[in-house]
Amino acid sequence: MANRHESDLDWLYGREQRRPEPEPTRVLPLPEDHAARVGGGADGRADGRPVERAAAAPLAPPQAPPSPAGYPRTPAYGEGRGSFPPPATVPGGPSGPAGPYGPGGPGGPGGGPARRPRRRRPVRTVFRTLLVLVLLAIVWLAGVPAYAWSQVGRVDDTPSGRRPGDQPGETFLLVGSDSREGLSKAEQKKLGTGSVGGQRTDTIMLVHRPVTGKPVLVSLPRDSYVAIPGNGTNKINAAYAIGGPDLLVQTVEQDTGLRIDGYAEVGFGGFVSVIDALGGIRMCVPAAIKDRDSHLDLKKGCQTLDGTTALGYVRMRKADPRGDLGRVERQRQMLAAVAAKAASPATLLDPVRYWRLSTSTAAAVKIGQDTTILDTAQAALALRSVSAGDGLTLTVPVSDPGYSSPVGSAVLWDDAAAQDMFKAIARGDTSKLAKYAR
Repeated sequence: MANRHESDLDWLYGREQRRPEPEPTRVLPLPEDHAARVGGGADGRADGRPVERAAAAPLAPPQAPPSPAGYPRTPAYGEGRGSFPPPATVPGGPSGPAGPYGPGGPGGPGGGPARRPRRRRPVRTVFRTLLVLVLLAIVWLAGVPAYAWSQVGRVDDTPSGRRPGDQPGETFLLVGSDSREGLSKAEQKKLGTGSVGGQRTDTIMLVHRPVTGKPVLVSLPRDSYVAIPGNGTNKINAAYAIGGPDLLVQTVEQDTGLRIDGYAEVGFGGFVSVIDALGGIRMCVPAAIKDRDSHLDLKKGCQTLDGTTALGYVRMRKADPRGDLGRVERQRQMLAAVAAKAASPATLLDPVRYWRLSTSTAAAVKIGQDTTILDTAQAALALRSVSAGDGLTLTVPVSDPGYSSPVGSAVLWDDAAAQDMFKAIARGDTSKLAKYAR
């Protein structure tokens, strides 16, 4: 007992303790069937050469545990959507040279998951298609008028002498001439224009876009008895016949006190072509009209007038008991109807009609040398407002519609009332001009 105690204290006194030698490694005998499996003797081969290790057989995929009777089978690990097939069933699996999805099996060289097919984006495709169509529509709607504008003829409308100063708003002079230019004998006969030489103005109108108030369309009767600069007193349409557009502009500015900012005129043939390009204009005739000079035979009521009939309707005055005053009212009605139909969706969305209207207008209209596309656009907007009922249609106040003058029956203005109306327009304020509406 004492010896054991002393040996336990060897570590304390530094005494060395003799340790037992380790047991030598033993060679375990090989299984009896080992030589048969590797094709040799105890050392693996009958000829004594080293045995090459056989490749390990691939592990079988894990099996699902059995399911109780009456329940669906539990899928094994890896089965189902998005799982990899077991290596034994995929040629050239994850570590193989080339699988069905490329080198290294699914997903490429790294054996990662296969790429999903790119999804189609129908909403984005539809949006892009609509955007392209909208851009093409804008180009079409802006490009056709731009082309037509480049084809419009120009006339010298700049008056000589002293002119009124700049005024608020914009004032545009519209002229319908009785020019037969471009019409054959057969067309003159068909339209009932006759073959009178020279040019006169059948229609004279002022379109004003004010600063205050509503846009106005003012008719100046062609038989108005006024002073013509350098040519005494005569009917206002004589100014055009004597000196052309520039003398007419000078006459209007002198007699009204208004500064003319833009000018446009259209002849008989051009008027007819514009109406036909629109597919006719619907007008409501208050009473039956039968006039041989204008080639008119219209029934009472609303009806669509083609270009030839519309021209006769706005020119006719002998069958109208109000004479020239009745004619200017029909001219304003026709102009407003043309402006409304030209700006309607039916025209803008019909490429054929839109093209015909633009090109026909370009061929029919002549504008002043200094008239810009902005002036024309502002006049068109003012006309559209008037045609929509958001404007005023006025006639110069008249004191005598059948004044006997040295140049025949004429229309005499009421000077006081006319100057009151023109001064209000010159100030750019039309808010108090409803009393002159006709």
